[in-house]
Parts: sequence; C-alpha cells; structure tokens
Amino acid sequence: MNAADVMTERVLSVGPDTAIIEAVRVMLDNNVSGLPVVDGSGRLLGIVTEGDFLRRAETGTERRRPRWLEFLLGPGRLAADYVHTHGRKVEEVMTRDAVSVTEDASLDAIVRLMERRRIKRVPVLRAGKLVGIVSRANLLRALASVAGELRPAAASDAELRRLVLTELEKQPWSSGNAINVVVRNGIVQFWGVISDERQRDALRVMVENIAGAKGVTDNLIWVEPMSGLVIEAPEEQADRPPPGGG
Repeated sequence: MNAADVMTERVLSVGPDTAIIEAVRVMLDNNVSGLPVVDGSGRLLGIVTEGDFLRRAETGTERRRPRWLEFLLGPGRLAADYVHTHGRKVEEVMTRDAVSVTEDASLDAIVRLMERRRIKRVPVLRAGKLVGIVSRANLLRALASVAGELRPAAASDAELRRLVLTELEKQPWSSGNAINVVVRNGIVQFWGVISDERQRDALRVMVENIAGAKGVTDNLIWVEPMSGLVIEAPEEQADRPPPGGG
C-alpha cells in the first residue's frame, strides 16, 4: 500500500494570511489537530498544528526564561519566540519546513518519517501541489481493512510446520536450532530451550499470524543465562488457541 491508497483527499487547509483564531476554529469544528498551509495555487507553504498554539500570550503560557539564558540565546531567537507567541496570522506561527511525500510513497516510508520527525500527519503532493494528507487515523483505517481480510487455511500439518519454521528462521529473537516445532491437528507444539521468558509471547504471537494454526502448546524450558536456573512453561500457556482460532 502507498499514500494514494489511504490518504484523505478532501483536505482542510488554510492560507498564510488566515487569522490564527479562524484556524483554531476550523480545527475545533472539524476535530483535526493540524492544517496544511497553502498559497492560492495550492502549493504547500507549511503546516500549523495544535502544538503551535500551546504557548500564547493570550493564555499566559508564553515561555519565560532566566535572564542569563536570554543573554546566551541572543535577540534573534527571542524575537522569533515573540512572533510565535504574539503573531496574529497563520504564517507567523506555522512550521515552514513541513515534510511531505508523493502519492507513490510506501506506508513503511511514511511511518518511518512520522517516527523520525515525531509528527502525526504528512501532506501528499503532486507536482508540488497538495492533493491529500496521511494521518495516523488513515494508517489505523488501513490496518483495520487489512486485519479484516480472511486468511486461507494451511493445507496440512506438514505445511503448517513448514510455515512456522520459515517464519522462525526470519526472527532475530528466536533461539534457532534450540527450538523444535511439532504440529498435530493444527496445534503447534514448541519444544526446546529459550534464554528469555519474553520469547514465549513472541512465539505465540507468531503462530497467531500464521494461517491454519488452531492453538499453541508451550513445552519450552527457560534457562536463565547468568545463573543457569531452569524454569518450565507455565501451565496456563499450554494449549492456548489463537484469537479467533477454531
């Protein structure tokens, strides 16, 4: 999936000369936390979010620094802060270096961008003009649509075992040859040794995502690497069916 598959196409936006109070009302009336800022031709100029309104003179929340720190920051930084807390137009408070993507950007690339820049939404551009926006809500809707799809059942226990072993080999947290897999009537049995108790949950979740699995039997032994203490599988983890399993 890419940006074009999940983006909201009818995007609320404001112009750079929009009054701040008007932008705030648009955000409140439409239950959105950010708005792209565009010029008359639809070209992206920046983005304004609820975070830009946290420190405002009207609410008495503008940042106050010690005198010594103000001296170190210099008049330029202090003047910029004043504009941000007292400005009356969107262009005076917006983030100008707003990150954006094109319609063919993958969802993986968008998520990595959101994580790296700590942002909640990414404008989508076509030839420099705004055509959509991808927010965290769009990603949640994409997840809901994919999660609702029916998975085909595995053909046999042998095929199910092959799928489990193939997936196990991909995981850096697995214990490799220390874990053996046996499948009977759709129930995946794990035998062997793990070095961290959290591997039990990871193995269970792995099986929950494999088509045809009806349950998990945990026969694993946890050997604590430092002390050599041996702990067997908790009884409540044995024969646990995956969510929605038959």
